[in-house]
Amino acid sequence: MLQFRSNHATTVLRMAQADGKVLALGVLAGAAGISLAAVWYQSRRAVASSTGTGTYRPGLYTRSNAGSVALQGGQAEVLDRLGALIQCVSELKEEVKALKETLPHLQDHVRDELRGRIGARKVSPLNRTTPTRRKRASGATRAEGQSSEEAESEGGYMTALTDSEEEDHKAEGPLDDLTALLRRADGLHKCKGDKKKEGLSTLLEKKEKFDQKCQYLWRLTRAYADAHDLAGDSLEKKKYAEKGKQIGAQAISVNPMCAESHQWYAILCGLLSEYESVQNKIKNGYLFRDHLDKAIELKPQDPLSYYLLGRWCYAVAQCTWIERKIAATLFGEPPSSSIQEALQNFLKAEDLCPKYSKFNYVFLAKCYKDLGQKTQAKKMCESASAMSIVTKEDEEAQKELASLLLSL
Repeated sequence: MLQFRSNHATTVLRMAQADGKVLALGVLAGAAGISLAAVWYQSRRAVASSTGTGTYRPGLYTRSNAGSVALQGGQAEVLDRLGALIQCVSELKEEVKALKETLPHLQDHVRDELRGRIGARKVSPLNRTTPTRRKRASGATRAEGQSSEEAESEGGYMTALTDSEEEDHKAEGPLDDLTALLRRADGLHKCKGDKKKEGLSTLLEKKEKFDQKCQYLWRLTRAYADAHDLAGDSLEKKKYAEKGKQIGAQAISVNPMCAESHQWYAILCGLLSEYESVQNKIKNGYLFRDHLDKAIELKPQDPLSYYLLGRWCYAVAQCTWIERKIAATLFGEPPSSSIQEALQNFLKAEDLCPKYSKFNYVFLAKCYKDLGQKTQAKKMCESASAMSIVTKEDEEAQKELASLLLSL
């Protein structure tokens, strides 16, 4: 791409030089023509005055009865205009001379301009047309079996580094206030304990300034999810979940085409359903599925969305008959899914990001077990066991893994 830009810039410079030369030659030719016409006219006028004859009189001179040339009323004005024209030609010559001196430096000027524009594009953190993938963990880390996605979020879910986060970290040059804030928020999200909880207060300090920025709002939604996980009691957890859901809805209203906004709004719906009535639980379940589907539509390469959707499908497939009847009574049609659908979503997450998380392997093992494929289930358990315990999610996954192994 850099070579293409270099070739393109060289072509532009050559075209600019060629156009400049043509322009200069055209101006010089025009100026020379006007000068020759003026000189020729003055010489003819001098000849006419010296001979006293009117051999050449194109409407400016007339022959009197005595054969002499008499100036007509408009001739003085025409001569003044001709003198002004000659003056303009002289000035034009000076400008052409200056242009000729400037042309050799035009190439350097255009090159500097192009470099400036390319540099500006590199600094911009939010222009992306093609999704990129987060760099995998180092070879040594992989050898230990550690997950390549180490950011922990709500309920222990693992979060992939988003496109916008990647661009923020790749940006070069001075940072504006928003970009610096987003970087700090992303860094705090990856921390643990009280340090992670600082992300919420850090973002809230700038809410008045950036509350109409989608990239800010979905990160604030994520920060509320982090605060929910770190809260001590149910009332505090519910408060964070409710506020996070409100911010998530605002993020979607600001930019309905942002995949992260839909993704984190779905996550907060799932968190809030833990503290709601049965009716609201089912309602939030529908919202969870709808917004995850939208997030996948907008950003089909994000493994987190498939992992979350797999969790939803697995939970729905495990619903009891009475739970389905309640959902049908309240909403007309209960949510439906299957173990097979859950399995496909977990496999998709693994396909997009191998060793995505320890919990993803655990749920793959559960799906294979429920489908009667115990050999595959044991393989998934082995893969899960090979991964190190790094996050809170890994600790929970290890507990479920131990229980699952006893049943195989």
